[in-house]
Amino acid sequence: MPATQEISELLIRSNIARAVGDVFKTMLSRDAEPGITVGDGVNSSWPPIPVDGDAIPQVVGTVGFIGDVNGLIYLYLPLPFAIAATSHLLGMTPAELEEAGDEVVNDAIGEITNMTVGSFKNGLCDAGYPCKLTIPSILRGSNFSIEPISSVNRFIYSFETSGHKIVADILLKSGE
Repeated sequence: MPATQEISELLIRSNIARAVGDVFKTMLSRDAEPGITVGDGVNSSWPPIPVDGDAIPQVVGTVGFIGDVNGLIYLYLPLPFAIAATSHLLGMTPAELEEAGDEVVNDAIGEITNMTVGSFKNGLCDAGYPCKLTIPSILRGSNFSIEPISSVNRFIYSFETSGHKIVADILLKSGE
């Protein structure tokens, strides 16, 4: 069974850039340009989103993967972009979305996250690290941060799309 530390940062970065780019282009008709990269051990405590009084509310989708490699990916989307993405994905107006409630946005962002992490996972499988996905979940709010336990490697990548910053926060469990 391959150890997680054998997975290169280049493999992680290229897989997440491809996954985000493909899903956003195909499902949302938007380009997602890579931005800041924060690798394990290089300022990895940097919060993916602002945690101060000016924090924009976020919709954060998360999906895990288990197998020869174990981990979680948190996909942070600012609430205004999450609403716009859901509107595009479902063909609903903002007024229709407001009437339908937060659950519709949560479901759409959960599905976008699931597709993105699924594509990332497929890249790991192709590289010899077979794994399976877990069920998506959603976190909403502002002024929060996710802190991993000490036995994981953390990689944070940002993307710019339609004037919004999207963040992929990847946690990989260290090899035993």
